[in-house]
Amino acid sequence: MVFGDSVAGPACRAREPDCLKTKPFKGNVGKTEKCGQFLAMKLSVVIPCYNEKDTIAKIIEAVRCAPVADKEIIVVDDCSTDGTREILCTGLADKVDKIICHERNLGKGAALRTGFKEASGDLVVVQDADLEYDPEEYGLLMDPILKGKADVVFGSRFMGSQAHRVVYFWHYVGNKILTLFSNMLTNINLTDMETCYKMFRREVIQSIAIEEDRFGFEPEITAKVARRGLRIYEVGISYYGRTYAEGKKINWKDGLRAIWAILKYNLWTRS
Repeated sequence: MVFGDSVAGPACRAREPDCLKTKPFKGNVGKTEKCGQFLAMKLSVVIPCYNEKDTIAKIIEAVRCAPVADKEIIVVDDCSTDGTREILCTGLADKVDKIICHERNLGKGAALRTGFKEASGDLVVVQDADLEYDPEEYGLLMDPILKGKADVVFGSRFMGSQAHRVVYFWHYVGNKILTLFSNMLTNINLTDMETCYKMFRREVIQSIAIEEDRFGFEPEITAKVARRGLRIYEVGISYYGRTYAEGKKINWKDGLRAIWAILKYNLWTRS
């Protein structure tokens, strides 16, 4: 499988997972009587992944079980070397709508750039493949958009009363510093700029040129949506952080790149 190729089995939409049944919901959007699913716009879920063989099947199943009636799942494998790609293409192709494989490792931002281009839903959300973020909470992010109040919604790990795994103190400090620095230049008051959970109206995200290939995507997209004067909301979400032993990839070098990206996209690049 090479960059740009996609695999989508004809059975992708033929059956729903057994887990779609009446259960408690996180969010206030309307629900259908059947299965209690959210009655809303079509949601495109973009999953960038790199070497996530232990979690990729679990996150896809969790996304399929998310209480959103109409959704498409787009997985972008960023040249995994641990067997993730083989798992996707042989065992999971009939459970997602598109699998796109990069022929070399480019980074999370590049994977998202690829996935955003393929999205056809009314709304687009970023979903990491590592189980740190819960697809059950899509409704929380959708709610401000469905009510006509927002164009972009960030899911904050630092607000609200949802469950949060206690992990690295200095990661927490670093996230707060980066968010503060970003806020100073964008003049918005986010609590969690670095969060994975960002939801957009599709026309918004597809109109923005993504330049960053790695984790610099977060400050870049924040600067660009803020500059456009879009309506940005934040909602509290849960967070099930993992350790480096469990596969966490971001490191201090990505923090330095984030500082550079905050400066670049707020001060020097005005597109």
